[in-house]
Amino acid sequence: MKKQIFIEGMTCGHCSGRVEKALKALDGVVDAKVDLANKNALVEMNGSIEDSVFIETIDDAGYDVIEIKNI
Repeated sequence: MKKQIFIEGMTCGHCSGRVEKALKALDGVVDAKVDLANKNALVEMNGSIEDSVFIETIDDAGYDVIEIKNI
């Protein structure tokens, strides 16, 4: 299962690296790639993770989730 997460507030490579590291640390996340230019993250999971978990994780890293789409 994959999700695309649209994120506001990232302005540099450090920002995107921080979000990517936080997402990869979540149980059930197989891979996460953050695209700074398009302000989104593609997350691959080996199960189902509630959107609220992603929102809280990204919020804790200091950024805002705008939208989450299932791919």
